[in-house]
This record gives sequence, C-alpha cells and structure tokens, in this order.
Amino acid sequence: MSIGTKNRLNQTGTTCKTHLREKYPQHLALVEEYIIELEGSGKSHDPTRWTKFTDAKHSTAEMLQRVDKDFDGWMNP
Repeated sequence: MSIGTKNRLNQTGTTCKTHLREKYPQHLALVEEYIIELEGSGKSHDPTRWTKFTDAKHSTAEMLQRVDKDFDGWMNP
C-alpha cells in the first residue's frame, strides 16, 4: 500500500468520525461506541473500515449520507 493510499484511508475515517461527533453531540457516547464497534479494538483495530462508505466518485457528501444512514440503523435497529 502506498503512503498516499494510507493517508487517504486515514482521512476518510477522520472525516466520518468528525462528522458523526458534530452531527450527534447529544448522543456522543453512542457515537463513540459505534466508532469502536466499526473499527474494532485491540489487535482487531482497523480504522480503514470506514472505506465501506466510499464509492468510485469519492463524493464526501454521499459518503457522509451513507455513514448517517448506517449510524441511524445501528442506533434504531
């Protein structure tokens, strides 16, 4: 994996986490739980799992819509 790819993957995760924290400040504990559940913890920690919300167009708006939809579905099963 090239350095550019690694940076882009980290940026995707950072963008998604920041978006959730800013959009749902009243549910911050749930947001943090969702982040841990998605990324994993300990040896299974993988911050690149946020890429499941991206697409070929690399549209940030669409990515954040997918994150919101997934978080809402996780919060309200």
